[in-house]
Amino acid sequence: MGLVQGVTELFPVSSLGHGVLLPALLGWHNLVKSQSQSESFFLAFLVGLHVGTALGLIVFYWRTWLSLFKGFFTQLGKSRTAGVSSLWKLSRPDIDPQYRLLFLLVIATIPVGIVGLLLEHKLRVLFTKPLDAAIFLCANGVILLGGELLRRRSRPAHRRSVDLDTLRPRNALIIGSSQILALFAGISRSGVSIVTGLSKQLDYENAAEFAFLLATPVILLAGVLKLPDLFGPLGNGIRMQAFVGALFAAVAAYFSVRFLTKWFTTRTLWPFGVYSLIVGIACVVRFG
Repeated sequence: MGLVQGVTELFPVSSLGHGVLLPALLGWHNLVKSQSQSESFFLAFLVGLHVGTALGLIVFYWRTWLSLFKGFFTQLGKSRTAGVSSLWKLSRPDIDPQYRLLFLLVIATIPVGIVGLLLEHKLRVLFTKPLDAAIFLCANGVILLGGELLRRRSRPAHRRSVDLDTLRPRNALIIGSSQILALFAGISRSGVSIVTGLSKQLDYENAAEFAFLLATPVILLAGVLKLPDLFGPLGNGIRMQAFVGALFAAVAAYFSVRFLTKWFTTRTLWPFGVYSLIVGIACVVRFG
């Protein structure tokens, strides 16, 4: 489960969807039954896997995060002479590019953070079932393939792509808001982020990097906020399993993001969209 979580969280095929479908396919009925309960030991176990995934991402991007926070303090120093209001004016010529990217990541995290706190529990209880996950995995395939088709039709060949240094705050907010769809088991967080990034004229490499950087605080904060479940009564008897799973999730996430950052320099979302449709349809037939 740790390996599956670490891979499918970054590959745009939905980790939560696979976390629901895999136990059902393997006949782990106690896990399947617990998934849609209001208080679930299996969800406490998944919390550990999410924290492990986030740590794998942090290890891979540690230099990037270090430069982002250095940019924050650099810009903070500039604000002493230019005024505090300069921290909000991203169009200023003297804005530090690393600070600007950090600012975009922060505002992009806000929508999914708020909606997740308000609705995540309700959506999990309602839709964390194998058939629901299979249907949403099909929807994920449609999103990925539809995004590819729209990108090819709407972007003129002569039009230059936007890079992260010129990404508008409004578009960063839209990309972050798209992650709300990933609260439904079967919809990929990275997938919808990349598709939305492409629709805002980012190229594959920049869209993927922004999606992976954005996933790090979202996954980490979601896991940390729910760690009390793992260390409370729900975690009795599963803490060592969660620890081992988290280690494997961290390793899988590290190598997955390492692979995908190279993949998206030359390749597209097509294979992941086809995979989501095939597996989703097969699971709809299996559990329908």
